[in-house]
Amino acid sequence: MRNNQFKKEVEEYTASIPFDRRLYKQDIAGSIAHARMLARQGIISDKEAELMVMGLSSIREEIEQGIFELRADLEDIHMNIEVRLIEKIGDMGRKLHTARSRNDQIALDMRLFAKEAISETTDKLVAFQRALLDLAEANKDVIMPGYTHLQRAQPVLFAHHLLAYFEMLQRDVERFRDCLKRADVMPLGSGALAGVPYPVDREFLARELGFGRVSQNSMDAVSDRDFIIEYQAAASLAMMHMSRLAEEIVLWSSAEFGFVELAAAYTTGSSIMPQKQNPDVAELARGKTGRVYGNLLAILTTMKALPLTYNRDMQEDKEGFFDTVDTLLSTLDVFSGMIATLKVKGERTRQAAEAGYILATDLADYLVRKGIPFRQAHEVVGKLVEYAVAKGKSFSELSIAEYKGFSSLFDEDVYSITVESAIEARAAHGGTAPEQIERQLARARKIVRGEDVA
Repeated sequence: MRNNQFKKEVEEYTASIPFDRRLYKQDIAGSIAHARMLARQGIISDKEAELMVMGLSSIREEIEQGIFELRADLEDIHMNIEVRLIEKIGDMGRKLHTARSRNDQIALDMRLFAKEAISETTDKLVAFQRALLDLAEANKDVIMPGYTHLQRAQPVLFAHHLLAYFEMLQRDVERFRDCLKRADVMPLGSGALAGVPYPVDREFLARELGFGRVSQNSMDAVSDRDFIIEYQAAASLAMMHMSRLAEEIVLWSSAEFGFVELAAAYTTGSSIMPQKQNPDVAELARGKTGRVYGNLLAILTTMKALPLTYNRDMQEDKEGFFDTVDTLLSTLDVFSGMIATLKVKGERTRQAAEAGYILATDLADYLVRKGIPFRQAHEVVGKLVEYAVAKGKSFSELSIAEYKGFSSLFDEDVYSITVESAIEARAAHGGTAPEQIERQLARARKIVRGEDVA
């Protein structure tokens, strides 16, 4: 009895079926291609391959209809499908595993899953970019303060701020597309580690399964999980970008800022304070970012000291990877909706941009244009700010005599310096001037349409 209990505990501990069950589509697709290849090469008969394909297709339907019994004692999705195939077509089902190993089989399944995940991820990143562009275009005349150190620094257009996130997301898109190059390698035919002693056609398998190339070294093929690590690294960066935006949404939607209003669907109320609407979606995105980081660190730690080739440690490559994919995709979905329904309070952002001494840099630039070196102009305006603060006056409330007390170069035209003029002045490539925002928006629209940009 005790030995039976130990056996059950070990079965449960080593079984991967609770999580690798989601690879059934990839596993069946790989098996169908493998059966066809075996027949094409004369390793099995055409009739045997036909029965295998029919059996495998039937198993896929059973799984999708929820009538397939997944058994933990069979360890993984591969053996569950293979045993069921044998039940369906008899002993010839045992021939399916000719010229392959579970080592190259799982490597194939994971690569197929990764390729699909990368494609879906880039699609959702682009969808989120579109949502940002829609919000930017709808509010392209809205002025807000730009910040450094979370202190009001210089006025910018709200659209300019959003376009900064567009650029971050575009780097994410490019990283995932680059990751696809290394995921798009077909490992089947590598066997357990040394290759297979059969005349297999690996190029045929690659074409059948939609891979761009075949692996070059059988030992590397079955032990490589770089593509999973790359996805998780790219996902960590993408989640970091989402978390930065989430933090700003939390701040902007607070009463202290009051820059935006979130749709009710993306907030929740307090259990005891009925006046509150908490930005829970944004806060959860911040929290889930740490979870994605953890998954990356976990797979790096798992792989860091493994000798070639396959080791059972590598069974741990799946749960964190699946969780990262699910977390990133769901975050992109919910953020696209949150941004699409976000209301920008333009009057409030403008008030914040006009408050305080946010035009100090523009006053320094004013003096530079009058002939003073910038460092000297910076010092003059710094003293002017100290004076204005002490007097409790804004720049517009200072008299020309007060201005001239700090530099004789100040004249009546100093009052023409406004948040609008400050923004319009920053017309260098990539700046916040309206003409530059129009250029950036047009370029961004081309990018999401897949058009070439300079």
